[in-house]
This record gives sequence, C-alpha cells and structure tokens, in this order.
Amino acid sequence: MSHSRRSFLTNASLLAAGNLLGFRPFGMLNALAQTTSDYKALVCIFMFGGNDANNMLIPFDTNGYSNYATIRGPLALAQNTLLPLTPQPNFALHPSLPEVQSLFNSGNLAFLANVGTLLQPTTRAQYQANSIVPPSNLFSHPDQQLEWQNQMDSSAGSTGWAGRMADKMNTQFNPGALVPMIASISGDTLFCNGTGTSPVAVGSGGPGAASCSDQSYCSSRQATSQQFANMSSGVSLIQEDNEITNNAFTYNTVLSSALNSATPLTTVFPTTTPFGAQLAEVAKLINVRAALGVKRQIFFVGAGNFDTHSAQLATQATLLAEVSPALLAFYQALQEMNLANQVTAFTCSDFARTFQPNSSNGTDHAWGSHHIILGGAVKGGQIYGTFPTQALGGPDDVGSNGRWIPSTASAQYAATLAQWFGLSTADLPYVLPYIGNFSTNNLGFLG
Repeated sequence: MSHSRRSFLTNASLLAAGNLLGFRPFGMLNALAQTTSDYKALVCIFMFGGNDANNMLIPFDTNGYSNYATIRGPLALAQNTLLPLTPQPNFALHPSLPEVQSLFNSGNLAFLANVGTLLQPTTRAQYQANSIVPPSNLFSHPDQQLEWQNQMDSSAGSTGWAGRMADKMNTQFNPGALVPMIASISGDTLFCNGTGTSPVAVGSGGPGAASCSDQSYCSSRQATSQQFANMSSGVSLIQEDNEITNNAFTYNTVLSSALNSATPLTTVFPTTTPFGAQLAEVAKLINVRAALGVKRQIFFVGAGNFDTHSAQLATQATLLAEVSPALLAFYQALQEMNLANQVTAFTCSDFARTFQPNSSNGTDHAWGSHHIILGGAVKGGQIYGTFPTQALGGPDDVGSNGRWIPSTASAQYAATLAQWFGLSTADLPYVLPYIGNFSTNNLGFLG
C-alpha cells in the first residue's frame, strides 16, 4: 500500500465517519462477543521528532554525573534537580518525570537502554569500515520513523510489524471480533498496516466526537456519503473503497454503541495534552473489550515536537511533563479495570540525539536511545540492555559527537513484546524479518 493509497483511504473514511477511519476488515465480522479472560493489549507510544534520551535517563553516581555534566555543557541538568531511581541508584531521571520515577521505583516500569534500528549486531569499527549494512538513511526523521514501525531494511515497506502480527494472530484470538485488532489514535500510521489486515483509527475525542460545521446540511451530507458507500460499480477499486467506507459506518456504530453503554472510568487523565487525551481514549476502548469481542488489541498513540535542535531545555521539559502524568493516569486506569498485568505500553522515537550539544543550545539527530516499558507484567525497577559508554569518539560512538550505536536492536525490543502478546516463535521471522541475525529474541523484561 503506497502513501497515496493510504491518504485516499483516510479521506474516504473521514467522509464516512468524522473522527473514525474505517479500513479493510480482518475478515467476516459478526456480532458474537466472546470471553476476554485471555485478554492482552500492547500500546505503542511514539515520540515523533527524536526524544533526547540522554537527558531523560542520566548517570547519577559521582563519576558518571561529572562526565555527563562536562560533555553536555549548557544542556546538563543540575544534579540536585534529578529524580533518583531507588532500585538503580547510579541513575536518575529528568525532573519532569516524577510519575515515571514513582512507577519505576514501585516496580511497574522499566527502561531499555541504547536501543535502535539495526539489521545485525554492529560495532564502531564495523560501522566506520562500512563492513556491515546499516539501516537506510540513518538520522533521517521520515525514514527512521517508518523503519521503527515496519522493522524492515528501509522505509519503503508497505506494512508495519503490528499489522503483520495481526495477520498471524487475528484468526486465532479475534475470530468473532466486531472491530479490527489494531486501533490508531494518531491517524494513519504504517505500524498498523498488515498484508491482509488493517486498522481502525479513532480520534482522541472518540468516535462520537465527529463534528460538522455546515449545520443544517450535516445530515444530508452524511446521507450522501452513505449512498456513495452503497453504490454499485464494475470498477474493482471503487468497489473496494465502497466497502472501506461502509466499514467506517459500521465501526463508528459499533464503537459508539459500546462506549455509550459502558460504565465510565473514574481515573482522571490530563486530556489537555496529546498523550493524555490519546491514552484516555485507549483506556476507554480497552474498557469495552468484551462488547467488541476482542481478546487481543494493539493501539498506537503519538505526538511530536521532540526535534530539539535549539532551546532544548525548555522544550523537552514541557514535553516530558506531558508524557509522565499521562503514563501514570493510564496505569491507574488499568488498575481500575483490573488489567494492569494484561496491558503493556512501550515508547518509541525516531532516534536519540547527539550527546554533544550544538551551537544553538540544542542537539542533532543521533541513533541509539533509551525507552520506557510500562505495565504490571513488566519486571520493573530495572534498566535492561547495555548503557552506552558516554565518551565522544568512544566505543559506542559512530563518530565524535556522541551518536550511540545501538547495543540492542529495535527488532529484539519488538520480539519481546510480540511473544508476550502471544505471537509464536515460528511466526517471528514473518513479523520481524531480521530477528534471526541476533543472538536473542527475548530481552526478559516481561514476565
């Protein structure tokens, strides 16, 4: 599916159902809700633009912090403002992350250090000698965003790893579901698209939040779009897209009905922020899982502005202050639903940023980054992976500016999540084509 194709589907679906985008169904859907005793969900939280993880997870021991402060210069955060991690006393967090600190210290959140797109294990010497093939267009926003989502050797792939998981798992886990396995709360994303399966996308205001500015003309416009969806044509493309538009109406009706009949959650989300509003919608959709007949669900949320080439300190402080309370509210909602052990949320981002600041009190595009994993099944209070040696031109630097070569592949990160979710090891190569190049496909951060 090309980008222009996805844009066409988006426009057709918006015509049909406002904030709800309906795509190809996973197969024959029926109205039989099923038990959710085996329910699990994954929630991908994408920080678009490249979050500076070097100022998110920081060495806190005397020597480690001194080295950090010396190299980071004007971007170094004062040690007395950092938030210590009790189970890992040599590390601390950005001062905008008190909720993340609490979740880590209570054992419900972990970090994975220095993870990034890789096609095979890579050393500094191999990278500099061009003796291995790196992911294509490193340090490019659009390419690395897509390669995180598709886990291919380039951004050209038309499917994402979550979509390919749905290809393999939908028949087993969601045979009678009323909606697709995957829902995006952040628009049309490659992560969600499979070969034979596609997502439903819901705006952060929910399917009932569609609005129309044409007042008395709204009902006639909806009627016209419904007639468009029902019309017959001998052209296969039009027939297929009529089905897509019909599915948008169907999913809008199903989701609206389920949400309207559910007992609302009492957890309060920071809905004035993008992450808070989107995670609130994810919680609502999880809350009606039984009515939708799903035993497995995958969600995608995301927001941008992490591309901090200048004025980084203030910008990142604001952004992380939006992420942290949203994560806590989401975990509290899972506890309210008694599903903390059955839902795992995890962060992704284009890449990290250079350890060495630039001349504009910002940072430039880099590679390996640190990420958050949240949930009751997470073996929390730990930092997994290998923290990079923080030295310019050191063993983990691709050059001399502090662009860390990932010690863990994003494919290994995804494989660990996928297997906990229920994907068989036999299906890992279909979902993650390069996973066989790595010595382990399970990093051990989920129990």
